[in-house]
Amino acid sequence: MIPLNLLPGFAHWGARLDELAARPEALWIHGPAGGGASTLAAGLAEQRRGTWKDAETAAEGTAWLAAHRGGIVAARVPPPPGAACLELRLPSVEEHPEAIPALLQALAAEEGLDGPLPPALAALPCPGNLRELRNRIVRWKLLRQAPEAAPPGPPRFEAEDLATNLHDLERFLLHRALRRAYGNRVEAAARLGVSRRQLYLLIRRHGDPVRGEPGAGDLPHRLRKRRPAQNSSPGPEAR
Repeated sequence: MIPLNLLPGFAHWGARLDELAARPEALWIHGPAGGGASTLAAGLAEQRRGTWKDAETAAEGTAWLAAHRGGIVAARVPPPPGAACLELRLPSVEEHPEAIPALLQALAAEEGLDGPLPPALAALPCPGNLRELRNRIVRWKLLRQAPEAAPPGPPRFEAEDLATNLHDLERFLLHRALRRAYGNRVEAAARLGVSRRQLYLLIRRHGDPVRGEPGAGDLPHRLRKRRPAQNSSPGPEAR
């Protein structure tokens, strides 16, 4: 388990931990996915000699607290207004990037890794927070894979028609998701919010930069039916 004092933002909320552990009230800890809410809930529950619950929704957490007085809920969402509990919000690692080096060292020690780590493992963005940092360590240990640098910024939309711009944005988002997932296509599909079948159609069209697979160049129907002139800027006579 990650030491609590390494969690992002500990310098801001850590001073309250002893008091929170001693209080009899229910506690609701929330923060971004993989941000350490479950880790902290488990640690505080152990100090209280009580129970805790990972809740997917506010309704689930509220129902559980009603049956477990003084329990601790870990969730991604804050408690509903008027909930009879104390509240603690945990920040993301992107809000406190200074926490990343120590977190990586702790995770590397858990995996038995010695020696310096590649700087790329600490690169932002890190949307998966502690979970993503752990995945980076495991992939580095097993495969010597580090996150690939993403292309700088979103594409520049030179064309004026919507179809061309959507095509370019689609390619950018696909390639970014594949890089952040180290080529793991199940994870990339989850990041994009598409099915695996949809992901493979996108990869066929745009390629996979992680595996070095070129795209087939297939264009969506909305682009195939366009005339070349429709992608150009209007001339002076049209203005």
